[in-house]
Amino acid sequence: MKKIILLPMLLASCIVLSQDKMITKSGTVTIEASVPSFQPVKGTNSNVTFVLNPKTGEIASLALMKGYEFEMALMEEHFNENYMETDKYPKAVFRGQIEGFDVNKLTEDYKDYIIKGKLELHGKSKDININAKITRTGTRISVFSDFSVNTNDFDIPIPALIKYKLDNKVNIQIIAVLK
Repeated sequence: MKKIILLPMLLASCIVLSQDKMITKSGTVTIEASVPSFQPVKGTNSNVTFVLNPKTGEIASLALMKGYEFEMALMEEHFNENYMETDKYPKAVFRGQIEGFDVNKLTEDYKDYIIKGKLELHGKSKDININAKITRTGTRISVFSDFSVNTNDFDIPIPALIKYKLDNKVNIQIIAVLK
């Protein structure tokens, strides 16, 4: 009898604990390293995982580098093989803390936050600060951000032959709706 009661109680506690974190596996990250007067260099990954602990404001994301899609297949090939070396460095990871985050103060109006954390990319790790807009609609929390990283900070090689076509400053746009 004790085993019969214990099993549902364990399952119920797992459900309650799992509700501590909000997640999406369909966040979108768009990267752009375009230079004026040349073809846009822009890729989008719509299968990025984001996890948020609404109690603490801790946030993390994982993007598989081969998940980026470009307008031209050749750009995608160069991105994976020559620049990001995705066979060697298959993912990008961000772990951070949303400063001053209080889930109870979120509304349907965007509120500005700073997210401080560490970006791991191309085998390198760098502390970064990100400006983000965060809103809550019902049980969903949306995070929007635009920021830039420098390819030199992550030892991402750009051949001299095409250096004039790519910007070292890569703009990154994030859209994540967590539930």
